[in-house]
Amino acid sequence: MNILNGLKTRRSIRSYRTDDIDIETIKKILKAAIMAPSAHNSNPWYFIVINENLVKEDLAIEMAKKYRKDLTNDEFNEKAISRITEESIKKFTNAPVIMIACLDMRKMQQYPDKKRQEIEHYMGIQSVSAAIENLLLAAHGLGLASCWYCAPLFAQNIVRNLLEIPDEIEPLALITLGYPEKDKTIKAPPRRKISNICFINKWGEKI
Repeated sequence: MNILNGLKTRRSIRSYRTDDIDIETIKKILKAAIMAPSAHNSNPWYFIVINENLVKEDLAIEMAKKYRKDLTNDEFNEKAISRITEESIKKFTNAPVIMIACLDMRKMQQYPDKKRQEIEHYMGIQSVSAAIENLLLAAHGLGLASCWYCAPLFAQNIVRNLLEIPDEIEPLALITLGYPEKDKTIKAPPRRKISNICFINKWGEKI
């Protein structure tokens, strides 16, 4: 697949067939993921592949409990809370595979001052994010559908505890993977025009 064509045709897809994804295909996707650039060439990423239904269910249910608490605090009504959390569980458990992308800050440079350490953390997040984009494109190129979720950020301790992730490792994202339903066609989402988001030489000078 041509890279530019892959960028144009990739979609965030949430409905999948029940077909399993073989481990060799998953390895190909992960090899593509870790070809991404990273700050200091630190490679500060880890990925947890989850293909057992019970593990997916436990994770989805426990994250949904946290989500329910947050929605309650935000004063959503009970009907809306139930609908939202049930949908959350369904979209994670219906995927044949989910991956948790993690950041290991021990791979990054360490500084004594808070400001530079904070910047280093941003650099680590950027690095893992680049790997996730590679992962999504590789999956698309292999005929798989995927969707990138930020759910672990809102429930890091829950994800850590359930998956036995060390305290030093930060779960950043959850990616669902599966073969797309054949009759599912998703239109390209709207994007802002280049003339509205790009300046040349300085802010405000449109390209």
